[in-house]
This record gives sequence, C-alpha cells and structure tokens, in this order.
Amino acid sequence: MNFADILLVALFLFFIGSTLGWVLEVLFRRFFTAKKWINPGFLTGPYLPLYGFGVVALFGLSNIPIRTGYDWLDALIIILIMGVAMTVIEYIAGLIFIKGMKIRLWDYSDRWGNIQGIICPLFSFFWLLIAAFFYFFIDEHVIEAVAWFVHHIEFAFVVGVFMGVFLVDLGHSLNISARVRRFAKEHELIVHFEKLKETIYDKVTDLKEKPGFMFPFKLLSSMKEELTAVKEKFSSQINSKKKTDKKDQKN
Repeated sequence: MNFADILLVALFLFFIGSTLGWVLEVLFRRFFTAKKWINPGFLTGPYLPLYGFGVVALFGLSNIPIRTGYDWLDALIIILIMGVAMTVIEYIAGLIFIKGMKIRLWDYSDRWGNIQGIICPLFSFFWLLIAAFFYFFIDEHVIEAVAWFVHHIEFAFVVGVFMGVFLVDLGHSLNISARVRRFAKEHELIVHFEKLKETIYDKVTDLKEKPGFMFPFKLLSSMKEELTAVKEKFSSQINSKKKTDKKDQKN
C-alpha cells in the first residue's frame, strides 16, 4: 500500500476504535463506576480518541515481524510490547490534559504504584489483557476489515464524514476545555472532568430536569458557577498543598 492507503486505513481503524471504545466506557461508567449514563471523555460525540489511537497502535504492533523460533515466545514479546505501548499512550494523553488543559480525565491516585494518578500497575495489567485478547481473537477480524475497506474504498466517504464531524466537535470541546483551564489556573487546581459531569448530572436531576447526555454542559447556570461548585471538592487538596508549601518555607 502507498502512503495514502496507509493513512486511510489508519483513519478507518481510528474510527472503529474510537466509537467502540466510547461504547465500552459508557457501559463501564453506567454499571461499575458512576452508576449513571455519563458521556465519557472531553468530546461531545460518540468517540474516544484514546481508543482510536490504541487500536491503530495495536494493529500495527501485532504485525511486527518477530522470529525467535518459538511461536509462544513471539506472541509473548508482541503482547508485552502492545501492553507497554497502550500504557505509554494513556500516560501521554493524561499528561497532555493535566499539564496543558488543567483537566484530569481519569484518576488512579488511589491505586497502588500509580504515577501522577495517570497510570498504575493494575490498569497496565488490564492493557496487557486487552492486548492479548486483541492479538489472539480480534487481530484476524481487523485484518479482514482492513482488506474489505481497501477493496471498498468508497467507504472512505463515511470515514471522511466522521473525521469532519470529529474535527468540528474537537474545536467545540477545546473551547469548553479552555474555559475550564482558565478557571483552573486562576484557582490553582486540576479539574476532574468526570466529577464535574456527575455534579451537573445530579444537579439537573434534582431540579427534575432531564440531564443532557451528549451536551452535559448545556446548563441553566454559567460554567463558572458550576466550576465553583466543583471547586469545593478540591478545597482540601488545595489547602493541604498550601500547608505543605508553608511548612517547607518555615523549614
């Protein structure tokens, strides 16, 4: 395949991974964490870029030529590489939002061995399991899907529409994130995006209104008011940080 075909295939896989990952996260939040129908991620539409990039990486890495002479060892090495790659992608994505946008999309701070609350051994292990599942059960079907896509290139129109909607959504969501970032910098804190959405969900529900699933920030009150309400959840963190700073200054 030439570069254009490779790019189209990558976009196709990004499309599949982003949408399926979004479905997975919606169900995970509904039945295991928030117990509510919360739209995950910082984008409005039904896609999560982290999973999109992840599927592209998994597909590429699952087909790297490793020949040790032992099939089981080849598989083990590839799966380990895939698991590490997913952890690295997760760390980079989390770091970009925390450092650049002052937003925490997920938080592993209460998990053992975590690094900055972005990655931890437990979820790295889950990535390994996902990598193994992908390698043994999914990769073959993805190869078939890619082969179908190459022979039905007219489907690229659908992928193009998806990317167009995705880019418009990205601009809209970055505008919201910029408002959150201004507030976070002003108050020297990191905003937990999911907690903010849950707070809004609970508030709207208490008002006997129907929570906005795709547009959770479409509120009766201002964004600043909602962020001020969420700020109280971080007050102890802020105060403890200030106390630590004062103690360090005294010493």
